[in-house]
Amino acid sequence: MTVTTEAKRPRHPEKAHKPDNPIQRKPAWIRVKAPTSPAYHETRKIIRDNKLSTVCEEAACPNIGECWAKKHATMMIMGEVCTRACAFCNVATGKPGALDPFEPTNVASAVAQLGLEHVVVTSVDRDDLADGGAAHFAAVIRAIREATPATTIEVLTPDFLRKDGAAEVVVAARPDVFNHNLETVPRLYPTVRPGARYFQSLRLLDQVKTLDPGLFTKSGMMVGLGESEAEVLQVMDDLRAADVDFLTIGQYLQPTRKHHAIDRFVTPEEFKHLEAKAYGKGFLMVSSSPLTRSSYHAGDDFRRLRAAREALLAAAG
Repeated sequence: MTVTTEAKRPRHPEKAHKPDNPIQRKPAWIRVKAPTSPAYHETRKIIRDNKLSTVCEEAACPNIGECWAKKHATMMIMGEVCTRACAFCNVATGKPGALDPFEPTNVASAVAQLGLEHVVVTSVDRDDLADGGAAHFAAVIRAIREATPATTIEVLTPDFLRKDGAAEVVVAARPDVFNHNLETVPRLYPTVRPGARYFQSLRLLDQVKTLDPGLFTKSGMMVGLGESEAEVLQVMDDLRAADVDFLTIGQYLQPTRKHHAIDRFVTPEEFKHLEAKAYGKGFLMVSSSPLTRSSYHAGDDFRRLRAAREALLAAAG
């Protein structure tokens, strides 16, 4: 059998020279069952038939079995190859291919087939594109709106670093939630997220809220990378200063030996403590647990988020 050059290409070529970091045994509260349900396989078939990628697979999400059993899948647009090389992420890195002009229609078709009331659309970083992929995000949003008008749409975008006007394009397409993850504390950016800039990410979230004050904004971070509680609390303050509505906090899990090492496994009790601190700082919605991910239970959380805003407005008179 002939093996193509593409098949030989390593998933993370930029990490090949890095020393191995031992992968620690997961504590009981992190372990999940392997996916086996018929609904999981049906979801997988719909994704394959529409020639789509999902962050559930590409980022090796531990919740894929649970979510896909409920036909909840997070669409990852603009290909499977990212132009960044974050130390925590399992998405393949390198030079991406051209955008698929049929992808917006295919995403909308999958959303309809899955019967999604709420969909999360994310992407790889596309620093190679003049607008960072903003117009493609907008096209996907419009296609979903046309196919399933009742579906609420959450976008989880890149930081659009040095992509002037990109935020305006996505916001103008009117998603229901605009999510961009800070991922970690600023001190760890040079090693964890070297291609990004902490304050650029904050500025993006602030800009989105300024462009459309009624749009829900959301951000997430991982813990267990070596951050202190004081640093996590400062990130919360920074996000509230940008008027971010929803914060997610989850445990970092090391994809391979070449990825950033886990500093420690944060206990469920510590996650509850951080949740209480976040609510105390004024977030409308907080999801904080070892297995929390940006799109985990996103539909249920969106309904709670909307109800929380309505209650706040009612209380204000």
